[in-house]
Amino acid sequence: MESQVSYRFDSQQTANRFLNKLKHWSVAKVTASLCQGGYGVKIRYEVDNSGFDYTLAELDDLAMQHEGEEI
Repeated sequence: MESQVSYRFDSQQTANRFLNKLKHWSVAKVTASLCQGGYGVKIRYEVDNSGFDYTLAELDDLAMQHEGEEI
């Protein structure tokens, strides 16, 4: 099952840094793109149904490191 989440950042530069981190992210395979005029990042990923899926929690932590918030 595919899931989707978006995060908003204070600047376009920060959103781009977050996007770049996701391109080299080893936690899960995600597809990410800029949205909301470059201030947001939309992420799609496959949920791991074999147990508890930590992907969203890891994404939240990474976004928090970049001072982003889920929208």
